[in-house]
Amino acid sequence: MILVTGGAGFIGSHMCRRLRDEGIDHVVFDNLERGWKESLGGSRLIQGDMRSREEVAAVFDREEITAVIHFAAYIEVGESVKAPAAFWENNTIGVWNLIEAMRSREVNQLVFSSTAAVYGEPQQVPIPEHHPRNSTSPYGDSKLASERMIEAASAAYGLNAVRLRYFNAAGSHPDATIGEAHDPETHLIPIALLAAAGKRPRMKIFGTDYDTPDGTCIRDYIHVCDLVEAHILALKHLENGGKSDLFNVGTGKGFSVKEVVSAAEMVTGKSLDPELADRRPGDPAVLTADSSKIQSAWGWKPQRPDLETMIEDAWRWLSDPAYGPNR
Repeated sequence: MILVTGGAGFIGSHMCRRLRDEGIDHVVFDNLERGWKESLGGSRLIQGDMRSREEVAAVFDREEITAVIHFAAYIEVGESVKAPAAFWENNTIGVWNLIEAMRSREVNQLVFSSTAAVYGEPQQVPIPEHHPRNSTSPYGDSKLASERMIEAASAAYGLNAVRLRYFNAAGSHPDATIGEAHDPETHLIPIALLAAAGKRPRMKIFGTDYDTPDGTCIRDYIHVCDLVEAHILALKHLENGGKSDLFNVGTGKGFSVKEVVSAAEMVTGKSLDPELADRRPGDPAVLTADSSKIQSAWGWKPQRPDLETMIEDAWRWLSDPAYGPNR
């Protein structure tokens, strides 16, 4: 049985949908602080908190867990700057609790949700896996510390772990039954679409003087369903006796903030007229992934790499009058 921590969140709920479609037995562990029970469909939920070693251990005592996909984490960079202790406690101690529970019960297969934030300000783009890890936020630090714990557990205990460093997850399930719903929402594409739908105030563009073709930041957006497919391949790798490894997951192509706004206007037929604002501290000009390693190793290739496709899928979800998990 697969344990999916944080399975009620954006990426986690899409992972559970994929596992249900494949008929793979799994159980979700989530405290529902930032996830939505309604997004779980037929996936079974055990409500609990990664910060409690006892609650994490109890899942392994109750269920015959063979592998873990770990999503549960706080993810907002800006929030981490304001509340770093919360990120260290939730993200890093949560991983420590998980590793200890796995070690004591001889569960040695882990797929770990990491982030491009561990790289910090890029020294080269696209960013390869061997790029120095110089995170510039408590969020990135918490994920970097977790990665180092996993590396140590792999060496000391024989933990086989695949770390997937995401770039910018986007889109929604094509059938619009589940999607991205954060409260508050801080991600660019849903912010643009919620503004287009009249469900939030006018959006802002932070910084128009970057050294990029149009002056705005460039990011690598990866469709959530393509991201989920990378996890399926990681599971198969571990089930087939594969050892610990590390992969970037992105399309390798970047889109600027202004390009995202233009694509959102085209898809929605709405004029967004964003407000121009100063740069936010710590925002690199360009972040794109070198994902050649995962493509070569496993034949992974994004199936929905077009920005317009990601926005169209997200728009079907966000523009529904019953938007959100309580539809």
